[in-house]
Amino acid sequence: MATNLSHVVPVEEFDWNAIGKKQDIYSEKEVSKLEELYGGTMKEVVEHELVDGVVVSKNHKEVVVNIGFKSDGVVPLSEFRYNPDLKIGDKVEVYIENQEDKTGQLVLSHKKARAMKSWDSVNKALANDEIIKGFVKCRTKGGLIVDVFGIEAFLPGSQIDVKPIRDYDIYVGKTMEFKVVKINNEFKNVVVSHKALIEEELEQQKKEIISKLEKGQVLEGTVKNITSYGVFIDLGGVDGLIHITDLSWGRISHPEEIVKLDQKINVVILDFDDAKKRIALGLKQLTPHPWDSLSQELKVGDKIKGRVVVIADYGAFVEIAPGVEGLIHVSEMSWSQHLRSAQDFLKVNDEVNAVILTLDREERKMSLGIKQLMPDPWTGILDKYPKGSKHSATVRNFTNFGIFVELEEGVDGLIHISDLSWSKKIKHPSEFTKVGEKIDVVVLEVDVDNRRLSLGHKQLEENPWEVFETVFTVDSIHQGTIISANEKGAIVSLPYGVEGFAPNKHLVKVDGKTAQVEETLDFKVIEFSKEGKKIIVSHSRIHEDANNTERDHTRTDKKSADKTAHKAVKKVKDSMEKTTLGDIEALSNLRSELHESEKGKEEQK
Repeated sequence: MATNLSHVVPVEEFDWNAIGKKQDIYSEKEVSKLEELYGGTMKEVVEHELVDGVVVSKNHKEVVVNIGFKSDGVVPLSEFRYNPDLKIGDKVEVYIENQEDKTGQLVLSHKKARAMKSWDSVNKALANDEIIKGFVKCRTKGGLIVDVFGIEAFLPGSQIDVKPIRDYDIYVGKTMEFKVVKINNEFKNVVVSHKALIEEELEQQKKEIISKLEKGQVLEGTVKNITSYGVFIDLGGVDGLIHITDLSWGRISHPEEIVKLDQKINVVILDFDDAKKRIALGLKQLTPHPWDSLSQELKVGDKIKGRVVVIADYGAFVEIAPGVEGLIHVSEMSWSQHLRSAQDFLKVNDEVNAVILTLDREERKMSLGIKQLMPDPWTGILDKYPKGSKHSATVRNFTNFGIFVELEEGVDGLIHISDLSWSKKIKHPSEFTKVGEKIDVVVLEVDVDNRRLSLGHKQLEENPWEVFETVFTVDSIHQGTIISANEKGAIVSLPYGVEGFAPNKHLVKVDGKTAQVEETLDFKVIEFSKEGKKIIVSHSRIHEDANNTERDHTRTDKKSADKTAHKAVKKVKDSMEKTTLGDIEALSNLRSELHESEKGKEEQK
């Protein structure tokens, strides 16, 4: 049946809001009141504003936060990594990024909220010395990057722990407590320290430990650091030093020979300052001194074996047992009297046999010798080097008064400068020979008690001055050449390599001029001394003689004598050194011929 709509009459005041609802009917006044109550439970929010919220739920990805808005906001869980203890009901600060995204969701950020308040927070933490939490994000050069209040702060490697850290990576991803130690507001840099927290705790422990320290106390510690001069030991918050000399009774090159890092050892307190900030520890003192356990049967004269541990110029230290050393002085290394260095005989780590020379158990000192294991070359010295015997020696060194020579290892002698040459005047021994050269000697004296030999070189030949005494008689005239001059006079080279001296007043020639160096003239002998080996000559005396006849006669006699003497001397001249006349036989023949010449003259008269 069709309905005629044109005849439908509308109902006046129909309440469309009641459609589909309960049959409760509210008046306008009631509706207004309900809207007011509902609106009071909702908060008006403004985008880009910082507000407080409450965690209402969380899962492995997100945290739901209620800020009193018509809908809750969602924050990524990663923004709370610094606070792994976050739980439902905790109050958190959030930043309103968007009231409603495409899906109608309220968008919040905890990270930005922290960042907006971070600088206030870090400055406050620094000012109040507060302890804060941070998340270690990653490793960087020299330390770690830590998230504190949403700011990337730097944790230096030296501030991670009180002990040196060798592996920084073990801290990445951890949440730790820190103290802010430095802020650079201009460059937005923050430096934090975890070590500061540990130090505070250790400082309390340290005070307690230090108050109980006593000398001689034995404690357990951990090797914290090893240096070339010693070992630092952690005594549980207090550091002490074992000097390298207190690690072992024996000598060591480096502490690593005795201990290792992180090793636990017992140590004894040797000393500390008044404030107990420097603590000296010992390790070797926990064991008896090696000298105390040294065999009581060991005595002077015993032979021992050891190892060279230290070499010095004056000697070598030999370790015969760990911590027990003896000194071999360089003078006990060889019978030789020459001054040498210990390095000429031994080197470090050499194994040596030695004889105990002295032993002082109270002073813990021992002297050793190795030359005593070899025969003493002075034993039977009078049989090997009797007085007057001839030998070949090696020149070792010079002094102003003579030459030290070595006849064999351990047997030395001195040639006095006056025993080098009969005729040559030697100012210094270096003019005569050189170090290392061989020289022939004759034994003059033997001092067994003082182990000394007096030697001579010139004594190998006959004293030519006994012959010169008959040749260079007073008033005899000889041709000579001036070889040098000084303020007192001139040295004149006479025949047979002999030198004479002419005072200045005796150098005046007939023309009144003074004879000069390299001039060859006649000289008259005015003084002769065999003991002093001295001949004084004069050129002036010749032309000063008033009686020319007598002078001529004298010269004739002199030439005759010279001719005879010359023939006799010529036989030995070729084999003579510059400073001598030759061998003993030639000198003897010369003396005989001169004697025959004088005898012939007397017979003619």
